[in-house]
Amino acid sequence: MRILDEDDARIFLWKPPGLPVFPPHADPDGDCVLARWLALDPRRAEGWPEGFAGGIAHRLDTATSGLLVAARTPADLVVLRQQFADRALRKHYLFHSDAPPPDLTWPHLMDLEIAHHPNRRDRMVWRRGPRTAHRGRWYPAWSRFQPSSPAIWRCEIRTGVMHQVRVHAAALGLPLTGDPLYGGAPGRYVLHACRIDGPGWRSPEAPLPDAPEDPTHGLVRPPPR
Repeated sequence: MRILDEDDARIFLWKPPGLPVFPPHADPDGDCVLARWLALDPRRAEGWPEGFAGGIAHRLDTATSGLLVAARTPADLVVLRQQFADRALRKHYLFHSDAPPPDLTWPHLMDLEIAHHPNRRDRMVWRRGPRTAHRGRWYPAWSRFQPSSPAIWRCEIRTGVMHQVRVHAAALGLPLTGDPLYGGAPGRYVLHACRIDGPGWRSPEAPLPDAPEDPTHGLVRPPPR
């Protein structure tokens, strides 16, 4: 974990793959982005609402690398969370898929609703029709896909449903390499949060993980900002 950049209201953090954002439930003192963040700046340990310790405004799956945004102050966190709620943020990802490209016009928008799997807590489902089995309510989800290079895809999302990129990519016929939960071959899947564009602000481009730990299957580093 390291600081990429900051502005008057936000601090941009880089998360490596394999590191959870917050402590695992089974190990409250375990290694995570928050623990490393507070080790850098212990003053950030107090004053934040539940679920947003350290001012970290959102989450990434443990296996996902890339950009996290932390608020500079509790007041900045309120504004940032409202921007998430209003879908005012454009979140950009890179992923790898070995599946052949669907015969579609690109960029391609996916807006299928997503809900929790009826029996599995670790899985989501997309709405295939009115009788699709699910648990709880359906969540609106907006994802736009664009090929970047052979087997590499860009995805922009405006919503933030659990596993959204993975679910919509699978629904499109592009399961992430190494993501058997949603139809990919077994292994370590590759999903990288590149950048977030907000109203009047833009994050830096988050670099891909460095070799030799790089699990990106040949992903090319994004150009500098």
